[in-house]
Amino acid sequence: MLDLFYTPFAEFEFMQRALVGVIAIALGGGPVGVFLMLRRMSLTGDAMAHAILPGAAVGYLVAGLSLPAMTIGGLFAGVVVAVAAGLVSRFTALKEDASLAAFYLLSLALGVTIVSLRGSNVDLLHVLFGTVLALDDNTLLLIASISTITVLALAALYRPLVLECVDPVFLRSVSRAGTPTHLIFVGLVVMNLVGGFHALGTLLAVGMMMLPAAASRFWSNDITVMMMLSVVIGIASGLCGLLLSFHAELPAGPAIILSAGAAYVLSLLLGREGGVLWLAWPGKHLEA
Repeated sequence: MLDLFYTPFAEFEFMQRALVGVIAIALGGGPVGVFLMLRRMSLTGDAMAHAILPGAAVGYLVAGLSLPAMTIGGLFAGVVVAVAAGLVSRFTALKEDASLAAFYLLSLALGVTIVSLRGSNVDLLHVLFGTVLALDDNTLLLIASISTITVLALAALYRPLVLECVDPVFLRSVSRAGTPTHLIFVGLVVMNLVGGFHALGTLLAVGMMMLPAAASRFWSNDITVMMMLSVVIGIASGLCGLLLSFHAELPAGPAIILSAGAAYVLSLLLGREGGVLWLAWPGKHLEA
């Protein structure tokens, strides 16, 4: 048991770095994923994950696998797509989900094309699936900084975010904080996707955001508890995924997301709040 769980992290520095990286991603991405789920914006997160690809690809085209260039490019592209999709849905007959889908497909195709112009298949795989086992100090500092900013921002905006999830009409009637809160939240989504992009790639970054959040929903109706559970599930998924990757010689990124998917399936079956087994055998009704 010691060799199974402890030795990989004790003997190999790249495993330690990967574990620190996924913990940081879970700390920031899990709570953001909970609010995305409650706001019925889960697929928006997936669309935004692909939206950052062209910017990161342009950064790669200009400076190679440069952390600052790809980060700035990804942030810029994500913000541009979010604003553009909002403007299209506001001033045309197209709804926001359809406009996001259009921009996400264009972004994915454009990003892959840009990377292919200069890079090899290895570079393309790096951009699409990440290199969680090759995180350096600068990347870890970036991911940790994004998680810290996210936690502090969510703490400051907790009440308006919850109100916007529960009753956005009431929030607009009593406060003008609705629009700024929404814009800041979208910015946090983009930031966490950019941080996750460096570790898990553009195709898998949203997995560490949404799967733990969705799993936590089957265990509690309390938003605060869901946020904490999403962090715990995310960290556990990262740990299990890294161990699975090490011992079974599987790619680390997909192994982490598969572990998060397994946690979701278990929660779907066993969760106390709407799990399949609890619905199949409901408790007794109260009697007078």
